[in-house]
Amino acid sequence: LREKIENTRTKANIPKKSNSKSSNEHMDWYLYKIRHLVENLFARLKQFRGVATRYDKLKQNYENSVALACIFIWLPL
Repeated sequence: LREKIENTRTKANIPKKSNSKSSNEHMDWYLYKIRHLVENLFARLKQFRGVATRYDKLKQNYENSVALACIFIWLPL
């Protein structure tokens, strides 16, 4: 997996196992934290049934339902 990532000229930000003898000096922990936040957002978006199953036929309607779900997530109601 790491070789495929390197072939596409991107930076692999995958931590080593905790019992590994090599260190995690290559890790960008800030980037890893941001990635975790994005993954959590997608997990919360999947809680909305219309977004998870994509009932909308048109792309624009689906994008609007995703935007509405993001508003519900980010605004404390």
